[in-house]
Amino acid sequence: MFNPAVVVPVYNHPTTVDALVRAVRGHGVPCILVDDGSEPGCAAELSRLAGLYPGEVRLVRLTVNQGKGAAMVAGMREAARLGHSHALQIDADGQHDSGDIPLFLAHAREHPGAVICGCPVYDASVPKVRLYGRYGSHIFVWINTLSLDVRDSMCGFRVYPLAQTVALIDSHAIARRMDFDSDIIVRLHWRGVPVINQPTRVTYPQDGISHFRLWRDNVMITRMHAVLFFGMLLRSPLLLWRKMARP
Repeated sequence: MFNPAVVVPVYNHPTTVDALVRAVRGHGVPCILVDDGSEPGCAAELSRLAGLYPGEVRLVRLTVNQGKGAAMVAGMREAARLGHSHALQIDADGQHDSGDIPLFLAHAREHPGAVICGCPVYDASVPKVRLYGRYGSHIFVWINTLSLDVRDSMCGFRVYPLAQTVALIDSHAIARRMDFDSDIIVRLHWRGVPVINQPTRVTYPQDGISHFRLWRDNVMITRMHAVLFFGMLLRSPLLLWRKMARP
């Protein structure tokens, strides 16, 4: 049975998470907020939201900040424990168009074994250094999957089929911070999970809070792609056979 939940990793976004939760509830989808060791003001706001929507909004707390990936893993494990079939990931910083949630979920209902992966459609607010930097990561992902199946590997707006995803995170240590989105999508692709790319509008709010650290996170992401590259080499016969076997 198709039974989705929205999982929102939150680290110090007290001014945007209220609007996001209200939007999610407007679409009638249960919401799991994961407090990734936020400061007291944000932690109090998350507690308020969970109390405002008892049974509809659940709160998972990580006592210290562990990173976006760790928060998503905790949220997906909680969603699976509660009996949900799919987890829709959306960031808490207001970048993503929550109005697209029904579209993403409709694709997931139609293709329950696939990852529905957001492909950003940017407006003029996108920082150019972030925009150009993403393409380097995309090229690594295309190499490491030996395909163009994943059009954008870094978008934090996507739907995961929980059975396949939890099986992966139970058997492999997935990246825990900003390298999470690319790492998990490549490893799911290696396991034969289809990827459906869905365009979605992305806006960078002028007063938005970003926790992306240019040098630290780029070094971490580059290291992750290097590890994936050697994993791809080991799997290349299977990946090439799968590619040639497609109709």
